[in-house]
Amino acid sequence: MPNKLLPSAMSRLLFKYIDNSALIVFRIIFGFLIIMESVGAIYTGWIRRTLMDPQVTFSFIGFEWLQPLPGNGMYFYYGVMGLCGLFIMIGYKYRWSMLAFTMLWTGTYLMQKSSYNNHYYLLVLLSAIMVFQPAHKYLSVDARLNPKIKMISMPSWCALVFILQMFIVYTYGAIAKIYPDWLDASVAEILMKSKKDYFLVGELLQQRWTHYTIAYVGILFDALIIPLLLWKRTRKFAFFASIFFHLFNSFVFQIGIFPYLSLAFALFFFPTTTIHRIFLKRKPYYEQGEVIVPNYHKPFIAVFVIYFIVQVTLPSRHWFIKDDVLWTEEGHRLSWRMMLRAKSGHTTFKVVDAKTNLQIPVQIEDYLSPKQLRSVSTKPDVIWQFAQRLKQIFADQGREVKVYVNASVRVNGGELKQLIDPEVDLANEKWHPLRHSNWLLPSQEEKLPKE
Repeated sequence: MPNKLLPSAMSRLLFKYIDNSALIVFRIIFGFLIIMESVGAIYTGWIRRTLMDPQVTFSFIGFEWLQPLPGNGMYFYYGVMGLCGLFIMIGYKYRWSMLAFTMLWTGTYLMQKSSYNNHYYLLVLLSAIMVFQPAHKYLSVDARLNPKIKMISMPSWCALVFILQMFIVYTYGAIAKIYPDWLDASVAEILMKSKKDYFLVGELLQQRWTHYTIAYVGILFDALIIPLLLWKRTRKFAFFASIFFHLFNSFVFQIGIFPYLSLAFALFFFPTTTIHRIFLKRKPYYEQGEVIVPNYHKPFIAVFVIYFIVQVTLPSRHWFIKDDVLWTEEGHRLSWRMMLRAKSGHTTFKVVDAKTNLQIPVQIEDYLSPKQLRSVSTKPDVIWQFAQRLKQIFADQGREVKVYVNASVRVNGGELKQLIDPEVDLANEKWHPLRHSNWLLPSQEEKLPKE
């Protein structure tokens, strides 16, 4: 039985019951957006370009066993995800549908990173959180089939977890933008060059004042949007600013469902009375405000705190790794470093027979798609993975090889510099996920001490 006696401040914060209209509406929107993401990946050709056509896939290191299904299997895979989205939207077998989607989405996220996107990682986290949300307790098939589960309230942690998660995402997004190339609008200028042919706004996006607006509005929006939504006096202004900001991003950067998912989070910032009045007038409104502490509150609070400690510390790990993350990419992923830089480069691989020391001709274009070639030209972990792949290809032929890499990279239109030590055999280097790889050359020339 739940314990109602003398709850702690933390228990009151997490287990005070509030009206659940926002969560119910969010579940419906979330399920619909999952359908759009899954179906869109099929009809835009994303699945074929990213998972089916390439000979080689670049999984997250340690997840090489996760590979795309053969044949047309990935179409079926995404079709199942879309079906999960439908079940989530209507609230049918909600827990199982949400768990299935979370596992499937996490799988497709980990099995490829040529199309890495922070928004895909965010969807992994949100899906996992939604598994534990009581989002099927009202206006769902589950509640209709089993009226005993019907509820019009939820513990306040259900809303708080989303608010904290998005605060972390936006705050780190703002912090990451505070560096010279972003502040002088050169990154925005580079990003907008490819948009010059856009209907009506193409020329506008090439203006210098537009670049500065994008740069500084980006910082201010990320830094202030959550506090402004939390404060009653600025909430409506912040919401309308969010609509403009996210629709602009959707049109200009074409980043899938993320802008619309971000707008859906506004449900948890407005008063529950407002959400109830707008969306679920016929639903009874809960206003008792009871604090009902479950018997498992201690382990729950421990998991809650640990989760957010990880979410706060993980994006900061690059500050403890040698050199600049813009150059090394070490600590870049899972860190909310969104649309921060433009990198280009050229990479060649020299394969040498370990016994004869004779060079073996290799054309990397024979193995990689155009998108993968761009990743192999600029991202050290992908370069290392492809060196391992070449080693395996020749090992399957009974040959032991060494792989040397000559990579030149340009960051934000700057000077073309050598990224990889060309004397190091990458095929026989170990990967160290939490520390600097010494085969990466420094981003700046090391100055010799004066005699």
